[in-house]
Amino acid sequence: MSDKTIICRCEDLTVQEIQEWIEQGYEDIEELKRAARIGMGACQGRTCRRHLINELARATGKNPADIEPPTFRPPTKPLNFGAVTGGSSDD
Repeated sequence: MSDKTIICRCEDLTVQEIQEWIEQGYEDIEELKRAARIGMGACQGRTCRRHLINELARATGKNPADIEPPTFRPPTKPLNFGAVTGGSSDD
């Protein structure tokens, strides 16, 4: 993969940027999520997770099967402002 290849389309992160984060010591998917926001976009990692695991494995010498996948969180539900402020749901 080229250094300019985009791994995470939602957050526009390239292979080179991920490699830089790994060189800084972020060698865990959860750490990378918090530092670089990879896997936190609209797709929630569905398109980048496998690429990230493969890049982590290559950079750290680990087997991709040994890398723990990221934690998934349930989708959020939009609320209108009235529900948050205690007004009616039509506000």
